Amino acid sequence: MKKSLLNLLGPGLLFAGAAIGVSHLVQSTRAGADFGFGLLWALLIVHIFKYPFFQFGPRYATATGETLLDGYKKLGKGVLATYFILNIATMFTIQAAVTIVTASLASNLFGFTHDLVIWSVIIMFISIILLGIGKYKLLDNLMKYIIAILTVSTVIAVCIALFKTEKGFSYQQIIPSGTAQVTFLIAFLGWMPAPLDISIWHSLWSVEKDKTTFEKTKPKEAIFDFNIGYIGALSLGVCFVILGALVMYQSGESFSNKGTIFASQLINLYTKNLGEFSAVFIGIAAFTTMFSTTITTLDASPRAMEKSSSLLFSKKIKLSYWFWLLLLALGTYIILHYFLADMIFLVRIATVLSFLTAPFYAILNYVLITGKHTPEKYRPKLGLRILSFTGIVFLIGFSIWFLLSL
Repeated sequence: MKKSLLNLLGPGLLFAGAAIGVSHLVQSTRAGADFGFGLLWALLIVHIFKYPFFQFGPRYATATGETLLDGYKKLGKGVLATYFILNIATMFTIQAAVTIVTASLASNLFGFTHDLVIWSVIIMFISIILLGIGKYKLLDNLMKYIIAILTVSTVIAVCIALFKTEKGFSYQQIIPSGTAQVTFLIAFLGWMPAPLDISIWHSLWSVEKDKTTFEKTKPKEAIFDFNIGYIGALSLGVCFVILGALVMYQSGESFSNKGTIFASQLINLYTKNLGEFSAVFIGIAAFTTMFSTTITTLDASPRAMEKSSSLLFSKKIKLSYWFWLLLLALGTYIILHYFLADMIFLVRIATVLSFLTAPFYAILNYVLITGKHTPEKYRPKLGLRILSFTGIVFLIGFSIWFLLSL
């Protein structure tokens, strides 16, 4: 029986839901506001060079029926232990970064309170309840509608902005210089379209989908699903750069580091072009986008920690998913309580950490997908192998450049 297009789509849209968040609403918009169209080269090239390593997640999962974490253990227990430590070191900051942006948008949209810590607690509480009730199936179904709403609203905003603009603009590409600009570039690349460890989440979702639907997904179907989500993330990244460039570049305005002010400026990017009537609609679209990222990351990190801890300690720890979920929520609250003053700084820490760990995940995914643990017929062809090698050189090279620029 032939599957419908909607049935084929699943983990790929969850990937898009996790990716289209801070990297797009915050980083891409700031890139356009600060550099005009000058960083489009960086946006495109990072999508090209990261592509193989993201794709290897669903490829490996559907080829073997295992997650990337199972594969990491086969490469050596030390490899898995390294991932375990890295994930503990980064997951709280990542969750805090996406949650505070969501809270900022909620405060701007609903106005119930301007205390972002309170909004963060409310958002995490609602997310935990939804995850407890709906689990994977809820995420899968919810994401199809959220991505559709965001895509339509963003494309309309860009088209109207292009039609209305009267100022000239340059397509000249810019190579950032100086510590501040290079740091922003690395932060921009770190989460564009997403941190590389999301490939692990993708493999977890792929395995979970097969359990939920009782159907075995073929590698070609999984890669098609992934490509839809990846192309969508790239397209919307370009859209947000364009919006930032058309509305804020050389306008004398700059984005605030304060969450509530930034959220207001972000919504104004749309309303300046679509009209004030659209403020609520656009606010809801932006909020649901960030909420989807918050709930997706809140599900994925504990899922990854549950799996890696059970593999490391050779036994399933009862309710360990809930242990990691509640620990993540508590750690996020502590970070936000003490480091709330500068939202952009918090985002930058998370994104830079993600970029500096990217070579580790890229190398592991490549070794795993091309080695004996993947059936030969599912291993990547020569073209994808060459792109993978080039991507590893790119990620290591940019990391060294950043460290030397400090």
